[in-house]
Amino acid sequence: MAREYDLHMDRPGPSLRIDYASELNAQQFEAVTAPPGPALVLAGAGTGKTRTLTYRVAWLIENGLPPHRILLLTFTNKAAKEMMTRVGNLLGGELPQLWGGTFHSIGLRILRLHADRLGYRPDFTVADREDVKDLLGSCIGESGVDVKATRFPKADALGDIFSAAANTGRSLADVLAQDHPTFAPLTPQIAAIQQRFAERKRRAGLMDFDDLLVLWRRLLAEHEDIRTLYQQRFQAVLVDEYQDTNHLQASLVDLMAGLHRNLTVVGDDAQSIYSWRGADFSNILEFPKRHAGARVFRIETNYRSTPQILHVANAAIAANQRQFKKTLHAHRPEGPVPAVVPAVSGTEQALFIAQRILQLRDEGLPLERIAVLYRSHFHALELQMELTRRNIPFYITSGIRFFEQAHIKDVAAHLKLMVNPLDELAFHRLVKMLPGVGSKGAEKLWELFRVHVEARLADIPVMPMNAPSDNDGEAPHRPPPGPRPSDCLPAALRSMGKSMPKRTSPHWDAMAKTLAQIADPDWRDHPGRCIAHIVESSYKSYVEASYENSRNRLDELGQLQSYAEQFHSAAEFLAQLALQTNLEAEASAAAPDDERLRLSTVHQAKGLEFDTVFVIMLCDGLFPTHRSLDRPDALEEERRLFYVAITRAERELYLCHPLMRTVQGGDGYQQPSRFLDEVPPSLVELIQLKPVWGRNHSKSAARRDSDHPDYEAGDADPF
Repeated sequence: MAREYDLHMDRPGPSLRIDYASELNAQQFEAVTAPPGPALVLAGAGTGKTRTLTYRVAWLIENGLPPHRILLLTFTNKAAKEMMTRVGNLLGGELPQLWGGTFHSIGLRILRLHADRLGYRPDFTVADREDVKDLLGSCIGESGVDVKATRFPKADALGDIFSAAANTGRSLADVLAQDHPTFAPLTPQIAAIQQRFAERKRRAGLMDFDDLLVLWRRLLAEHEDIRTLYQQRFQAVLVDEYQDTNHLQASLVDLMAGLHRNLTVVGDDAQSIYSWRGADFSNILEFPKRHAGARVFRIETNYRSTPQILHVANAAIAANQRQFKKTLHAHRPEGPVPAVVPAVSGTEQALFIAQRILQLRDEGLPLERIAVLYRSHFHALELQMELTRRNIPFYITSGIRFFEQAHIKDVAAHLKLMVNPLDELAFHRLVKMLPGVGSKGAEKLWELFRVHVEARLADIPVMPMNAPSDNDGEAPHRPPPGPRPSDCLPAALRSMGKSMPKRTSPHWDAMAKTLAQIADPDWRDHPGRCIAHIVESSYKSYVEASYENSRNRLDELGQLQSYAEQFHSAAEFLAQLALQTNLEAEASAAAPDDERLRLSTVHQAKGLEFDTVFVIMLCDGLFPTHRSLDRPDALEEERRLFYVAITRAERELYLCHPLMRTVQGGDGYQQPSRFLDEVPPSLVELIQLKPVWGRNHSKSAARRDSDHPDYEAGDADPF
């Protein structure tokens, strides 16, 4: 039998160093000084979330809670370091006893102390992504699965599947059925490899990134003494960006705070935009239900944006049904009314943005204070070309530039070999995608293939490209009528059949059939149609088996197809692709301290702020994405993403959308984003673009007002 005894830990008569009431606004002060117990702090965009959390830590320490009794969980090392530094500055010194860091760093710290309970030595190694890939490849080889007979997930894709199951709390079978239905019939084999993978890691003393959370949770769940140790130690648990937690992280938070229930989580449900990487929106939405007696604090004074921008932001998020209702109020003075800018095409949209950026620069606004935001990197292609033409320096916030991604280069390799059967690099890339073909095998196959091609090319004359006349309207680089190198491809492909290794032959036959089809005269001058056929005939299954985030990659290939529709030949498309790749490389190679415009997806811009923001390609099917239109939860997340984009702007905001876009073989009308419909016309200004020809305008002559020579502001309903 046990009973509790209240042990008072506070120092007698604490003398507060910080004047909390004067340094915080009323809403922040209420949250910071809240009594012990579960608390949800809903800190809207630009309202001082980090300030509130750091002052809360300082308040706890100044009111008697020792730093080593506090656990502060963040999502990035940068955020953890910033908060620890700010708390130290507030209290006049460093606090090494305070446990603060990312979920994974805290998990590593705890596992180092107790790894033996899970069959590990304390000096276990943390495996990086390449280590995981190699070990999974070995497990696949040991499993005896016949990867020749069926398309089986490669190591990268398998790691992504296992990670999704671990972080979302779903079973492996559910993940396969919902996210990778192609592989659902292989569930027993994949489950066996998952078990083998876990055992191999344990024997080798390895933990991967997910294990730092999975095994931390297992440690707490299965070992009561360890769970009690940490629950007693940490009398206060605080979590940053709580709306981004996944199922596993939320369960860890609940376990660590399970005894004292002195849990403070800070976040904004309106900025929950990462479900695609496992974040669970219900964690923040249902926090008051999961934690009885939880207090909810709303912080709504925004220090970033003008009232005009916040009116649009509040209206934009209002349509979401599943949310904590709150209204952002501006601390800043009045500013320009946000603008809605319809353009005839993506090219005209780019012209407007480039021109307006030059005007802003001429008015004294540095380029780094301007951002162009979009749903997908692909949406900025026309803009990148126009910025380059006008010599406006920019950089792209991206891990890998769009055209350098493996799946884009894979599809391009099909077209390259079709246009030029002597393209050795394209041939190597394609055959190395086949099972059983490595670098040496690819070299041998290339020598055989080259002989077949050269023998047939001798009969095809070299023809120059047609150059357009001044009045014929022809696109440049349109191939002439008559024989082309691609005509020799089908026969050369057939000749290779007997040279393929037995295990490779069926896969080669499928690829050769696809290549022969796109080389047909009725196909080869329609690159968009060719890309669609490549994906649907064979490459889709390869993406699903080979790459993580296969759905996103297939969506991007769909956008690549739409982009390719505007070109009159595969050769022209490939030339533009190469040019665009070089432009992206040049843009990213500029010195980081150069004054440059930022191009970014909205996801990658979260947490940033700019004086002026352009949000582009606001069309139904693009933003929001076509995949979200029939799924209420997904559509609400897209709306939250729109809200995040709007709240990046401090002073000026432009919401842009083209009315026409090249899709499926021709120009198609684009429906403006439904999100624009949800913003009352009284809150925005409509800019009607009016082309002006044959006039030279100085930079300083252009201003955003009623007598602007190149665009007009109107009162008409833009929706």
